[in-house]
Amino acid sequence: MRKGIAIIGVLVFLWQASVAQKDSVKSLETITIEGVRTVNGIGHLEGEVNGVIYEGKKNEVIITDSIAANKAINNTRQILGRIPGLSIVETESSGFTANGIATRGLNPTQSIEMNVRQNGYNISADVFGYNEAYYVPPMSAVNRVEFVRGAAALQFGPQFGGVVNYLLKEPSPKKPLEFNTAFTFGSFGLFNSYNSIGGSWKKWSYFGFFQYRSLQGYRPNSDQQQVSGFGKIQYAPSEKVKVGVEYSLLRNRIHMPGGLTDSLFDADPKASTRARNWLKSPWNILTGYVNYDPSNRTKIRFKTSYLFSNRSLVWRNEDGGPGAVDGIDSATFAYVPREVESEDMRSWASEFRIAHQYMLGQYNSTLAGGLRYSQAWFKRKGGGHGTTGSDFNLSTTGDWEYNLDFTTTNLAPFVENIFAIGDKLTITPGFRLEYLHSTVAGYKTEDNEKLAAAENRSRALPLFGAGTEFKATHHTSIYANVTQAYRPIDYSALQPFGVTSKIDPNLKDASGYNADLGYRGTIKNFFNFDISGFYMAYNNRIGVVLKIDPKTSQEYSLRTNIANSVHKGVESYLELNLLKLLHADAENGLSIFNSFAYTDAKYTSGAFKGKRVEASSKIINRLGLSYTNHAFSGIFQFNHTGDAFGDASNARVSEDPIAGYIPAYTVLDLSGTYKIKNYTISAGINNITDKAYFTRRTDEYPGPGIIPAVGRSFYIGLAARF
Repeated sequence: MRKGIAIIGVLVFLWQASVAQKDSVKSLETITIEGVRTVNGIGHLEGEVNGVIYEGKKNEVIITDSIAANKAINNTRQILGRIPGLSIVETESSGFTANGIATRGLNPTQSIEMNVRQNGYNISADVFGYNEAYYVPPMSAVNRVEFVRGAAALQFGPQFGGVVNYLLKEPSPKKPLEFNTAFTFGSFGLFNSYNSIGGSWKKWSYFGFFQYRSLQGYRPNSDQQQVSGFGKIQYAPSEKVKVGVEYSLLRNRIHMPGGLTDSLFDADPKASTRARNWLKSPWNILTGYVNYDPSNRTKIRFKTSYLFSNRSLVWRNEDGGPGAVDGIDSATFAYVPREVESEDMRSWASEFRIAHQYMLGQYNSTLAGGLRYSQAWFKRKGGGHGTTGSDFNLSTTGDWEYNLDFTTTNLAPFVENIFAIGDKLTITPGFRLEYLHSTVAGYKTEDNEKLAAAENRSRALPLFGAGTEFKATHHTSIYANVTQAYRPIDYSALQPFGVTSKIDPNLKDASGYNADLGYRGTIKNFFNFDISGFYMAYNNRIGVVLKIDPKTSQEYSLRTNIANSVHKGVESYLELNLLKLLHADAENGLSIFNSFAYTDAKYTSGAFKGKRVEASSKIINRLGLSYTNHAFSGIFQFNHTGDAFGDASNARVSEDPIAGYIPAYTVLDLSGTYKIKNYTISAGINNITDKAYFTRRTDEYPGPGIIPAVGRSFYIGLAARF
């Protein structure tokens, strides 16, 4: 049925393209995005945008439509690779839901160190208790991506990694109806269908999309199906007021092929050690908002969102590590029973923001502040006795090994002010107060005995920061900031997933700060740059340490406050348009860019003083060459990520699935698009040299062990706009 629908869609597309004039080629309409300075698709945010202050902060903006990439599988290294120092866990096509990201040597797994947002609101279950991004919107629906480093802590929350905000496309203000459709086919059984509709009529506007994706997978037992959708309706009774509601959904079913030992990976990176592991993570987010601009100097924004989601899996668990064989028991002539885990998430959050521009002396200054209030409930059940089958079946017999309820209440007032000192210099101090109240209730079974869990903790933490920016020229500036950061103990740090890992009962919250100093801007229309240095102090860092059980002499990983760490280095982005350098009015563009970061992330205290922080690569370097004209755009990208270690001991070889060496790797990508009137053809090759590499070792799903990245793959896409 699915293949029939795909064939019909392609035939309709080809017929429509055939009736278009063969020589009719036109450029995309020029789009001006308010509050963004950009050249060639990447730039930075102005001092204040939509009530949020970005003055003096390290930030990047990616305009997704300007980048040729495989958006059907959200190829992060192509789409977001221009962000200096971005480390990526490539698991979306290898048994998990989304590629995780981080910078500056932080842990990229499921973006746990980031504040992940869509259209300004959080899309992870609980930014303090369960900050894992299972849902990320399809890049075909994303207009731009805003990325702010740790200095975002005052405006968005205290995450060390800062905030990434995916802003979805908006309806055409000139058309009552606009329809977009796209089909993508690729290696390993990839089929992706994306369709969107939107428009404006009188005081109303609307936009929605529907995406379906299926994939057989690079490895055996890694097939997946996914549906995502979004709908938005907005009413503007006047030019000053906008009221709207949005709904996002994700439905998926993912086959997890398991992890590998080093020897298994060296022998065959496409091997699979598991055939009976499955995951699903239905996601739902309902959001309402009101934007009110009483004057051209004052902006008021209010958003409230409700998330109701789930993550469930059935698997042959991590007992025995990646080398354990999941085979037929010779005594029972059946597989061993699988384990079932289920997590239900409910959370709602409201944010009120107000920004006011006022005269201080002869110059404009801006005051921006607000209040965030959120409540989250998280139920985690695990160790359920599942079936002996191989299909996707979440049924259980008997009781759960653990059944826990977690709650988090957060109240956070915040304020920042841009003080203009003359017409070139600004100073921006800020303050945020984080109040957290968390509880744990339920039970966990150990040695056939149910142990009651009960914890009630409250804390309040003041966070301070200050930034400054000096306009060296009309289009360049020097910026600097220092901002405190904070990361409380999350739910995963309180409850181990399996027997190969343990949790320190005396865990403490982590705290520290980020500092930046940089120079950025544009030179005419041919050169775009941002060069900066950073320093991050991360105290009471929670991480994984390799230990030996004195009773059994077996290795195990312990999650604990390892020590303090310091992350420092350089981040730079340079892009030169060679044709516009030679001729300012050149219609075509030939650009070369370099996104580079050097990160020295080491422990400064404790047993591992001088050791590198786990998952941190010293060098991340991406080079690209792109060409664009009125019809064609293409890009060749070189991606190099340096080596890293799986745990704080920097062990190169270990029987523990999470510990060990993660070698450096280099990957090449090539993509292009060609537009004929309202039609687009896209194609590309990812991992041209078929490099065998991996980005993650894990002690849990989708492993345990090494999770290989995807080898060489091809794709071709057809799209139309009406």
